[in-house]
Amino acid sequence: MVERIANRLLAATVLERIGIAVASTASALIVGVFVAAVTGYDPVALGGQLFVGSFGSEGAILRTLRFTTIYILTGVAVAVAFRAGVFNIGVQGQFIVGGFACVATILVLAPAFPEGTLGGTALVVIGTLAAVVAGGLYAALPGVLKAYGGANEIITTIMLNFIATGAVGWLVQGPFRAADSSAPNTERLPETAVLPQILFDDPDFSIIGLILTLVIVVAVAVLVSRTIFGYDMVTSGHQTTAATYAGVDAKHMIVSTMTVSGFIAGFAGAIFAIMVQGYYTDPAGIGNYGFDAIAVSLLAANNPLGVIPAGLLFGGLESAGSYIQISSEVPIQLIDGIIGLVVLFVAVPELFRMAAKHTRLGGENR
Repeated sequence: MVERIANRLLAATVLERIGIAVASTASALIVGVFVAAVTGYDPVALGGQLFVGSFGSEGAILRTLRFTTIYILTGVAVAVAFRAGVFNIGVQGQFIVGGFACVATILVLAPAFPEGTLGGTALVVIGTLAAVVAGGLYAALPGVLKAYGGANEIITTIMLNFIATGAVGWLVQGPFRAADSSAPNTERLPETAVLPQILFDDPDFSIIGLILTLVIVVAVAVLVSRTIFGYDMVTSGHQTTAATYAGVDAKHMIVSTMTVSGFIAGFAGAIFAIMVQGYYTDPAGIGNYGFDAIAVSLLAANNPLGVIPAGLLFGGLESAGSYIQISSEVPIQLIDGIIGLVVLFVAVPELFRMAAKHTRLGGENR
């Protein structure tokens, strides 16, 4: 029975895997609404609140797009590594390191730049580059350990998540803490160091951030599927022996894959810091975007373009959760439970498929 399921999952096309993910998501939402009904809450009203909280007004839509932007970027960061057969579970840490590097760079360099739009734009660009480099270097470390030391990247990336949270938390509460702040925050970024407000006047969302995100997605999709580097990257992760025989340095490609994944995670951290926060706070309280991104990637079958609708779903759920927490008596734990069910239902089939592939279960379709 298990063998047949493994064979079927291994033989599934990308569209079939996306279909399984969509069906899993729908099943999770149905179970979540049923649980709400059993616990005494009106399931119809809860369903209406989920919609209103995510797409029911301009404010809800902008809130959804804000979360979606971050989920798409972190989801693509995970998808790049997973697509190449490398398990980057450390996107959360790379996201944190990148975001802090962005804020710290802007705050340190701000006095040397002229005030005004030109100076602010230059600071945003430099800060974003610092975030990308920091995220890439932080991801390259477990890549090097895996390629040249044989270390399990799942373990090392998980450990590096905790190190990033602790180290950045210490920096925010210590050397970079704002002098007049009672909370563990850095100074606010200069007023000109922002993403332009076009179409929407929302302090926590800029359409420019979303556009840049979509450009990144398309670029990654082309990189993975239409370039020699992308082909070598995927081959090195899944067929190391074949890649080596073809003249590809598989170890170098593993490091490169992790670095590219970290670049994107660092960019996500910069967008979050500049567009959403405007400063940096204790990373223990910024949200689990990097962890949720694993489910986003799995929902998209690790397809960079598929991450867009998957990120929109998670962005909508996150937005609805924020709305319901404020406007109704439904406990936030119930909303978190529904989101958790979505993560579980989506992750299990894809993780089973990946496990079958790596353990040679269902060998008929290798």
